[in-house]
This record gives sequence, structure tokens and C-alpha cells, in this order.
Amino acid sequence: MRIRDIRLRRLSFPLDPPFLAAWDPAPRRALEATLVYVETDEGLTGIGSGDTMDGFERYAHLFVGREALDVERHARVLETIAFHAARYWPLEAALWDLAGKAEGVPAAQLLGGARHRLPAYASTGDLREPATRAESALGLLEEGFGALKLRVEKERLDEGLAAVAAVREAVGERMTIMVDLNQGWRMPGDVAPLLGFDAVRAVAARLAELDVFWLEEPLACDDVSGLARLRAEGGVRLAGGELARTPADLERYLAADALDVYQPDGVLAVGMLRARELAARVLAHGLWFTPHTWTNGIGLLANLHLAAGVGGGPFLEVPYDPPGWTPERRDFMLAEPVRPDAGGELAVPDRPGLGFELDDDAVARYSVD
Repeated sequence: MRIRDIRLRRLSFPLDPPFLAAWDPAPRRALEATLVYVETDEGLTGIGSGDTMDGFERYAHLFVGREALDVERHARVLETIAFHAARYWPLEAALWDLAGKAEGVPAAQLLGGARHRLPAYASTGDLREPATRAESALGLLEEGFGALKLRVEKERLDEGLAAVAAVREAVGERMTIMVDLNQGWRMPGDVAPLLGFDAVRAVAARLAELDVFWLEEPLACDDVSGLARLRAEGGVRLAGGELARTPADLERYLAADALDVYQPDGVLAVGMLRARELAARVLAHGLWFTPHTWTNGIGLLANLHLAAGVGGGPFLEVPYDPPGWTPERRDFMLAEPVRPDAGGELAVPDRPGLGFELDDDAVARYSVD
């Protein structure tokens, strides 16, 4: 079975009201998504998404005509492209969708089949004053979530730490709390100074007092020695690697014993195959593997299959922060938005491939091609 064609379909879903994320000072007024269709000469089509795929058209010829299920070969080609241009890993997600459809099994089974479901944590995205955030945490608890992640903005540390304290007081021991400092990477144009090591160590100590489960992206992603030192001195687990550019970047963390939780996103970082290989080494060291998932429902499902396939956990990130960020907004292109069950777990779909169905009317309505 060979790749006959690769098509991209770009979508734009207007957000009214706009969503203001803690890590991005520009309000998000529309959700941009690109669907990647990998069509074969045998009539099967794999579909992926999760990034814009801008400029990919000039590289499509490197895949067309090749054996469709040779994911290893395609991953190597994507790595060469990533060196010179962008990271086009949603194509690999489409290939895993295709492979699962060809075999008649969920992609998670092809990726190892270790688990069939994972507890979800609600990954919140905006900044709210402490009382409001505590109230929203209680709402998440009532919905079945047993864990949530809060953002703490470096320019508003006192308010952020107060919000964490308010949430802990409100939920007691009924919820696991993670905190993200978002210092591992920058949005385009952000050249503001990061918090230094001593300040971050003080934050980590306070979060340890509040029984925070892990502290995410506390330092710049290339500060491997600083992360290793903070892990030894900070008193709280460290998470990172969500947008690592290469597997070698993640291996440096492993060699330095710098992280407790490895989070490479299968459609934004190093791809699903390379993330699976890393996960095997991470888990063998007794550490945790649970990918970042902040894209759309297709990217979320790709990472669910990846994490479940390798036996990751202990939680999977689910972007969710109503009323601004909901499954209906995030997954506007899907017939069924991805959401945890009443017990707060996300089950691997039992359909072949990544296991989703597109909402063809929505795709047509929001297409910009």
C-alpha cells in the first residue's frame, strides 16, 4: 500500500468571546487547525492534526509514492525536514491513524497496547483570581476530575501562588494539583527575563508545602544542569520536555537525572514513534511519561494512544477550562468532542486508527482553503 496523495485542509473557528491564555498575551480570537489527509492507492485514508503544517506542501513529494506503513522511514524524513524547516508531526499521527485502520485495531495497540484508559487531569489555561479559581476547581471536582493543573505567571507570582493555596484549601486532599510556570519555552517575540534559579527554588518550596504533585517547565528548556539541581533541592517533582525539538534534548534530561515527568507532545515535539522509544527508557528508569496535549481533539487522541500504548501516566492532560475552553470549542471539527467519562478517565476509542469521526459539515463551514 503506497501513499497516493497528501492533502491539507486548513480550518479557522472563530472564538466568541476570545480565549486569553496565561502564556500568550494576545487573545486567541480564532482556533486555527489543519487536517492532514494521507490517501493511499488502496482507498484507505489516515487523518491527523495538531499544528498548522505551514509550508509543508513543498515537502509532500518526499512521501508520495512511498510505502504508506513504513512509519520508521517517514519519521526519519520528518526529522530531516524539522532540521531545516518546521515540525510536521501531524503527518505521523495521520500515518498511525492509517496503520490502525489497515490492521483494524486502535493505534494504541500498535504502539504497545499497555493500557486502555488513563485518568485525566483538567489542564486550565487562563489566570483567575484565587477565589474564582478555587470555585472553578470545585466545579471540576464535581464533574469527576481527580486532578487539575494551574498556571502561575512569572509576573504575577504572589497572585498565582495564592490561587494554588486557595484551590488546595477548597479541595483538600480530594484532588491532585499540578502547577505550570511556562518558562521552558517562549511565545514568538517574548524576550522578557525569566525567573532566576533562586526565585524558582522558592516557588518550588512553597508548592511543596501545598502538596503540589509536580512543577512543570520551571526553567528554560536548555538549562539542564539547573533543572537537575532544582530537582535535588526544590522538594517537588519536575516535569518538562513538552516541545523538545529532538530526542537528544530529552535524552540530556535523562542523563542528568533532571526530570521526574517527561512530556513530549507526539504532534508538536518529536513525533509519536520517537516519543514511544523515549518512553521505554523513561519508564525503565522508574520515571513518568505523559505527553503534553494542548492542540485539538485529534492531537489529544494521538497523545492518548501514545500514552496508553506505552503504559504512560499516572495522568493524561486534557485541555479544559470552562467557560472559555471547552471540548466543543477545542474539537469543533469532530462529530464527538473528546471528554473524560464520569469517573474522570479518558478511554482509548475502540475504533480502528485514532478512533475519531470528522464533522463534515463543520469542516466545510470553517474551511479557509
